[in-house]
Amino acid sequence: MSVIDDLTSELARLPGIGRKTAQRLVFHLLRQPSDQSRRLAEALVSLVDRVRTCERCRNLTEAPLCALCSDPRRDGQLICVVEQASDIASIERSGEFRGVYHVLGGRLSPLDGVGPSDLAIDALFKRIEPEAVREVILATNPSIEGEATALFLQRQLSTYGVRITRIARGLPIGGDLEYADGVTIAQALSARREML
Repeated sequence: MSVIDDLTSELARLPGIGRKTAQRLVFHLLRQPSDQSRRLAEALVSLVDRVRTCERCRNLTEAPLCALCSDPRRDGQLICVVEQASDIASIERSGEFRGVYHVLGGRLSPLDGVGPSDLAIDALFKRIEPEAVREVILATNPSIEGEATALFLQRQLSTYGVRITRIARGLPIGGDLEYADGVTIAQALSARREML
């Protein structure tokens, strides 16, 4: 197998990149000045060597604590639980959440062999008392596995005496009822609120 084939195969493993796109990327890199391709290679090596998980929340960081855990303006008594570190960026884009996070590192999936011990669930429980947590927001994805994970966490957290909430789901702004599925409409109806 050639170097071109090796890199094409590795790039094709990335999400959203098929074999043809991977091959186009390889040929693009070959047309670039060699120093540009070397910078890309060095950035990948740095990513692998320097990025780790935050000691507190398991977000991705280069320091022992991530920027969110280190920020004194964040409310440390309000924890939002997400499946992956990439979910944090989505919530942060809203500009509405001022608490801290906890990354589980996945979701419960018995069919895939992922149980509670495979996720950072115990690490979440160990944060409750020392950080005087008053509320845990469960922001797992609205999939079957995400819902099962939220239900499991809710049952386990109920013994800690903290407020447990779940993010609401429903229709997006600008969405049409005509194109929404039944589950989304049902969620939107059950999460309805009073108009003031």
